[in-house]
Amino acid sequence: MAAAWLAGCASTRVGEPAAGSATAGTASSQQSAQSQVTTVDAGSPNASNLAAAEQGLAPVIYFDFDSSLIRPEYHGTIDGYAKLLRNDRQRRLTIEGHADERGSHEYNLALGQRRAEAVRKALQLLAVNDDQLEAISYGEERPAVQGTGEEVWSKNRRAEFRLQ
Repeated sequence: MAAAWLAGCASTRVGEPAAGSATAGTASSQQSAQSQVTTVDAGSPNASNLAAAEQGLAPVIYFDFDSSLIRPEYHGTIDGYAKLLRNDRQRRLTIEGHADERGSHEYNLALGQRRAEAVRKALQLLAVNDDQLEAISYGEERPAVQGTGEEVWSKNRRAEFRLQ
């Protein structure tokens, strides 16, 4: 099963850009778009993730540079979400894929989508209904940490879980 689980962890489907994402335009519209970027505390659960937090499930997993492969240390997290979703078929999970600032806007949207899709496929392989899952990409638009350098970039290469 592990081989099948890992086989489903890569995808190339590209998603739609996030609503309100920055587009080319005047300096004032670019400045406005930049001011909308907020810092996200990826280490603490939000209100929609209370059930997951109660079960000790992390709200985020991290990826290596330019990769959508789920690292082995996160297999337990994926298994935990699968169990939670299988036990409550009314729950839905949105998986948000993110990338660091390196690469073009389009490339980072595609990479974020591949990351979200890898998690979605892994959950499907663990018998979670597809209608409970949504995979979206924000690319580099919603960094968890502002700045540059490997320490910052490693926190922005992630998939976040939004349980509903």
